[in-house]
Amino acid sequence: MKSLALCLLALPAFVLAQDKELPLELPKSVALGTPRPVKISNLEPVSSAPRKLPKVPSAAVNLAKGANVTSSAREAAAGDFSYVTDGDKGGEEGFEVELPRGHHWVQVDLAKSAEISAIALWHFHRERRVYFNVIVQISDDSSFKSGVTTVYNNDAEGELGLGKGKDYCYYESNEGRVIPVAAVKGRYVRFHSKGNSAGPSNDYIEAEVWGVPAK
Repeated sequence: MKSLALCLLALPAFVLAQDKELPLELPKSVALGTPRPVKISNLEPVSSAPRKLPKVPSAAVNLAKGANVTSSAREAAAGDFSYVTDGDKGGEEGFEVELPRGHHWVQVDLAKSAEISAIALWHFHRERRVYFNVIVQISDDSSFKSGVTTVYNNDAEGELGLGKGKDYCYYESNEGRVIPVAAVKGRYVRFHSKGNSAGPSNDYIEAEVWGVPAK
């Protein structure tokens, strides 16, 4: 046993480091009724298979917890921008921040650059809505004018002017949407949307950004 321990100590740190499954904690399901039919070409097919969560570095944490949130909207139509990173993912009424109708975004400032391995996003999920033109981007530039990496885009027609996306639109649930990210470096994460299947508003409950500080 002693010789094995010595061998382990001799191994480089990157060999000892182990990835872990994203330690996602889900809120309880409070969805009411059955989903309204939505006729769009890129709606995610219904699957009975359990969701497989991505692997993240063993040192990865939710860097967005308590982070500052800004928005394209001057003020929220309801709630507060800080709800997006307050750690509360509940689907009950009053847990969400509502942005005005039309195209808007919220932006999370991680305070310093990080290597991001996964992002989890919850829109309003008490009702099984589909949110449209969902685009998630990462950058070290707070204005997102340079060095932008798009990690999710279900804007199939390119309506927002940020490129045509090939990702699915999906029915919101307490599981949120988990986005694997290939260790993309950035300080800011921006979440776009443009209305939903129940109305023109943009509603966010929580965003998690899993990663480690950039070296």
